[in-house]
Amino acid sequence: MGYHSSALSTTITHEEMKENQIPIPYRDRCAKLLIPLNKCRKEGWYLPWNCEDLRHDYEHCQYLDFKRRVKELEDFKKARDEAK
Repeated sequence: MGYHSSALSTTITHEEMKENQIPIPYRDRCAKLLIPLNKCRKEGWYLPWNCEDLRHDYEHCQYLDFKRRVKELEDFKKARDEAK
């Protein structure tokens, strides 16, 4: 599959997440990647060496989203400090 930078911008609706039984804590910007990963995991009997590419894509998306949130927090703190 390979990771594409557009994966973060590709979002799905809450209804799609609900239909695909994505647990609430995992309903984030990377949920679209979690759907095929979970399907692969179920079909591959949850063996750790199956679905490595899909898992890598999902984990990379999670990492990029974490970095985005850290940057947002830093920007917020900077704006707050400048307002003082």
